[in-house]
Amino acid sequence: MRLLVDTNVLLDVLCNRKEFVGMSAKVWKCCETKIAEGHISALSVPNIVYILRKELDAKKTKEIIDRIGLIFTIDDLKAEELKKAAALEYSDYEDTLQMICAERIKADHIVTRNIKDFSDSSVPAISPTDFITIIGQKI
Repeated sequence: MRLLVDTNVLLDVLCNRKEFVGMSAKVWKCCETKIAEGHISALSVPNIVYILRKELDAKKTKEIIDRIGLIFTIDDLKAEELKKAAALEYSDYEDTLQMICAERIKADHIVTRNIKDFSDSSVPAISPTDFITIIGQKI
């Protein structure tokens, strides 16, 4: 199963967000152990670094990017996708880019805590909890 993992699921683990870290960490583990093929949009990397900027120096930034790169395939953004996302005129440009990336990589699901933000996506969005329920017999 191929997944596009949304930035919020990555941040749940990196920020140790108590309410969400358990299920999001299980998504990471499924991708790390190749139960699922985990992908992230290149857009997620600068967003993570920006959100964590007060806690990161250059060395820690490199460590996080290296760690993410070991577990997830980081998929490039293409110029035509930036234009396509703008032309769609959805309310959240960033989420639109995630949808377009998920389509391009032929993801089975987008794993996110913001399901409603992906209601227009051709790739179905599921929560980390729902993903773990679906895949549960394998972990």
